[in-house]
Amino acid sequence: MKKLAFVFPGQGSQHVGMGCDLARNFKMGEDLFKRANKALGFDIEKLCLEGPEDELKKTAITQPAIFTASAICFEALREKGLKPQCVAGHSLGEYSALYAASSISFEDCVKILHLRGTFMQEATPLGTGSMAAILGLDLEKVIEVCKKTGAEAANINSPVQVVISGKKEAVTAAMALAKEAGAKRTIELAVSAPFHSSLMLPAQTKLAEELNKIEIKDALCPVFCNVTAKPVRAGDEIKSLLIKQVTSPVLWSDSVRNMIDDGVDTFVEVGPKKVLSGLIKNIDGKVAILNVEDMASLEATLKGVGQ
Repeated sequence: MKKLAFVFPGQGSQHVGMGCDLARNFKMGEDLFKRANKALGFDIEKLCLEGPEDELKKTAITQPAIFTASAICFEALREKGLKPQCVAGHSLGEYSALYAASSISFEDCVKILHLRGTFMQEATPLGTGSMAAILGLDLEKVIEVCKKTGAEAANINSPVQVVISGKKEAVTAAMALAKEAGAKRTIELAVSAPFHSSLMLPAQTKLAEELNKIEIKDALCPVFCNVTAKPVRAGDEIKSLLIKQVTSPVLWSDSVRNMIDDGVDTFVEVGPKKVLSGLIKNIDGKVAILNVEDMASLEATLKGVGQ
């Protein structure tokens, strides 16, 4: 018997057309798009299906858009009778995971992620912050580089990838030092703000106020959270960790390892693209990795788990 984990992507996985194939084939997909439009007060369905891409890249749009597309993928799996034993999500994907665990309602997720994106964008003036991926350098060495430059480790994604964040000049200096220290590559990311750094503190404060207005229930299955990489189920603890998540590094590599240690042998990436699938492969090449983003991948995943 396979032990399944559903994992949900974060920012950077968005693309024009996401969610569209499944929404055409499942009535609940069209219903979720309509519910998202109503909750937000604008046509996110049209943005997902038609773009333009530049609009879809705006953080306040990207976050609820990826969540909605991921929720449609999850509901398609649920209609086919597939349920996870545990869930996790990368950054905003943690909200998708919590929706899948029946901890947060669909409408609350859509609205809070729109606000979260807005707050994160407003936290620093455009162009003053930056993020970069450091490839092929040990985490300890990346942390040393960050201490010397003022940058911060933001996403510890896999043994070969750490994303750093901070003021633009600090990230630029850290990229240069990382290359000197032996990094195979450094890539500045096309993001609009320095996410998961202390510069996001204003966003964290505003988000805390909004999260305190919504109900977060105990999760129906363990949620391996970004802040600690450990499973959590209690609603109050989930809320506290979502607040801390804004300024804390995403411990993705440790989360995946902990799920594997807990018996997970099959990961299903639920949502657009296959970014997390690639990271999981770098963390442990022995586990089965599937994904669901359209009808073809849904059918392949159902076959892959013996449904």
